[in-house]
Amino acid sequence: MNSRNAAPTTLCQAFQATAAKYPDRVALRTPDDSVSYTWRAYADKVRALAAGLAGLGVKPGDTVGLMLTNRPEFHLVDTAAMHAGAAPFSIYNSLTAEQITFVLGNAGNKVMICEKQFVPVLQQAIPGTSIEKLVCIDGNPEGTVTLDDVEAAADPSFDFDATWQAVQPSDLLTLIYTSGTTGPPKGVELTHANLIAEIEATAPILEPGPDDRIVSYLPDAHIANRWGAHYTNIYTGLQITTLDDLKQAIAVLPTVRPTIFGAVPQVWYKLKAAIDKTLADEPSAVKKKLALWSIDVGRRRARLMSDGKPVPKTLELQHALADRLVLSAIRKKLGLDQVRAAVTGAAAISPEVLEFVLALGIPCSEVWGMSETSCVVTLNRPNAIRIGTVGQAVPGVEIKIAEDGELLVRGPLLMKGYRNDPEKTAEAVDAAGWLHTGDIAEIDADGYVRLIDRKKELIVNAAGKNMSPANIEGALRAACPMLGGAVAIGNDRPYNVALLALDPDALTAFAAEHGLTGTHEELAKDPVVVDTIEKAVAVANAKLSRVEQIKKYAVLPNVWEPSGDELTPTMKLKRKPIDAKYAEEIGKLYTNA
Repeated sequence: MNSRNAAPTTLCQAFQATAAKYPDRVALRTPDDSVSYTWRAYADKVRALAAGLAGLGVKPGDTVGLMLTNRPEFHLVDTAAMHAGAAPFSIYNSLTAEQITFVLGNAGNKVMICEKQFVPVLQQAIPGTSIEKLVCIDGNPEGTVTLDDVEAAADPSFDFDATWQAVQPSDLLTLIYTSGTTGPPKGVELTHANLIAEIEATAPILEPGPDDRIVSYLPDAHIANRWGAHYTNIYTGLQITTLDDLKQAIAVLPTVRPTIFGAVPQVWYKLKAAIDKTLADEPSAVKKKLALWSIDVGRRRARLMSDGKPVPKTLELQHALADRLVLSAIRKKLGLDQVRAAVTGAAAISPEVLEFVLALGIPCSEVWGMSETSCVVTLNRPNAIRIGTVGQAVPGVEIKIAEDGELLVRGPLLMKGYRNDPEKTAEAVDAAGWLHTGDIAEIDADGYVRLIDRKKELIVNAAGKNMSPANIEGALRAACPMLGGAVAIGNDRPYNVALLALDPDALTAFAAEHGLTGTHEELAKDPVVVDTIEKAVAVANAKLSRVEQIKKYAVLPNVWEPSGDELTPTMKLKRKPIDAKYAEEIGKLYTNA
């Protein structure tokens, strides 16, 4: 972390201090270095673009919308808008025109910055909103202006230094629009003070600095990426490699060799599936046996450490050998050999998969947080990871369990409120300043938090037994790499059933390996695929209690996509819409019970 004479109180101050301290270091780059910015070049561009935005009429207190893939230009325009005294915010690239209209109506921005691929949907969405200028960063479609036009529009009277220096900690920094699992998205208002508190709480634990490298591939509309791969870069000087295609995240790792890596569980599931397939295809029985032994040694060591038990000297010696012969080679092949801190979050990860990742020697910490808390609230310390928990509260944050089991949070990283919605704000944050998170949790004697599930999503079966659908779904996902989605159903029912959707990439790979042909819908019904899934469900059921087990399931013929009927942009399940859409399929699973 940067050493400073005085800690910054706004992200503008943080950016200026970092740019002055590391002018010749690379701040932003693409994987092939076709685009690269040093901190000096980044700062020069921010100055020019801030003046240009002011020329377009952007004033302190305004909002500026962004609809971009992960690319260096996102950081340039976002930071420029911040220095103009405005609050830049991102929207998910998968939103429909109707959804965009709602978000822009709530945000009230006059300027929207985008790529040409998003111009058509934005031009459908803009009528009726306050948008006056549509800026396109990679072209000049009709009705747009270019970034060069923005710079050329610079207001000669604009005082760049005075403007950013006037930004206050309590000023709005950004808006994060919630995924909309329970209705229209809410605009979470986060201030400079909120994100400074978040960074100052997490940086001493993860220790990001100018020698670190991170890949930005998750949506910048998600608080996790804004915190980890934008604001932390500004505050600490770590280097960002932007990746505009999330599907290439695993493939690009050997090129970037990040030292800090964050991922949603889906990425870790795919990583494990790739390793499992490589081992299954290993022609040498000796090499396969050695690899499986090494991973098992890693698992046993990781589990003992997680449980706080001493690792026997014999096991430590075995692990040293396993790491030298196998595990280090796996990490290097993955491109994760230089990772010293990794996190998983946004959804619960299967303990079995996390144990596997730790067995490889990747120090992966499960975290928990919300948009409303500026991101991370609890974090497993890299040297004290407890599998199955989301760690302990970060410094400066209070947590407690309400009488009904709900996790409550209070502290300086709590949002200002929901934009233009005081009623929803009052529902979420009580008079004593506690945020009611909606998560049911337990806190152990050492302060580790174990999440049970969302308060409104717990399965209570016909016999009154409470169960976590996320736990059941995690077991299914861990057992079957082909799954792109799994939802457990059983509320007020005599037993649990599941709807399973297949991942198109994993299904294609499986089909090629087994010599199968056909469309996605045809492959979903293929006897080889059906038999493989049946065996995987049996494996998952063996790890669940009897009452949790899946009695029946349906393999769906369609693909579940982010922002579709079944998943939010951040891959969370839309449970009520799923129940409604697949009511007929669910009904059949309970017929002839």
